[in-house]
Amino acid sequence: MPSIEKIIAKMKRQPNGIRFQELSKVLEYNGYKMKSKTGTSHRNFINDKGDVITIKEETPLKAVYVKNVLKRIGE
Repeated sequence: MPSIEKIIAKMKRQPNGIRFQELSKVLEYNGYKMKSKTGTSHRNFINDKGDVITIKEETPLKAVYVKNVLKRIGE
């Protein structure tokens, strides 16, 4: 399993080729927890500050989701 640093580097280099599981791992490492499922395809992640991120669970993820996560975690 790749380390968090390797996944983040891959996210920066190739935002269109990221799997949901990789993004979920990065979010959990940065203090987000999966809060709920919205329907059958969307997952909500929330951190201690109340910041909510909604991600559509698909493989591969759209680059807009990956770039949003990178921005929110400060990368």
